[in-house]
Amino acid sequence: MARRSEDAGAKVIARNRRASYDYDLGESLEAGLVLRGSEVKALRAGHASLSSSWIGESGGELFLFSTRIGEYAPASQFGHEPMRPRKLLVHSRERRKLLREIGRRGMTLVPLSLYFNRRGLVKISLAPGRGRRTRDRRENIKERDWKRRRQRLLSR
Repeated sequence: MARRSEDAGAKVIARNRRASYDYDLGESLEAGLVLRGSEVKALRAGHASLSSSWIGESGGELFLFSTRIGEYAPASQFGHEPMRPRKLLVHSRERRKLLREIGRRGMTLVPLSLYFNRRGLVKISLAPGRGRRTRDRRENIKERDWKRRRQRLLSR
């Protein structure tokens, strides 16, 4: 599992845009996914959504839940279930570390983006995060707006 994610040569398939808004994120990590052939074909066609996905533990392994990878029509006979849980491929030391992090109160693993790396392998970028409350979100929006206004004033 590499520390860098989304290299310059990566082709992004899907992005979780609300992640940075809904969570205070830590350092992002990269993990592989166990996929079927029809799922990879569907991803190459861009049929994926990370909007409601989450990462959890099942039997000591990390899984990606609620990710929609649309069906690939030419592979209808050997197709896949669009919303099935998908196993994440991480080194055992990293997996133990991540499981400890999500074991802490209020922490979760948030999927950030799904992409093909330079070698053509499907990878997922994820980060540990703590959910934000509504007032934290409002403060974040105010701070962002103030930075934008300040930048405009300074550029004049």
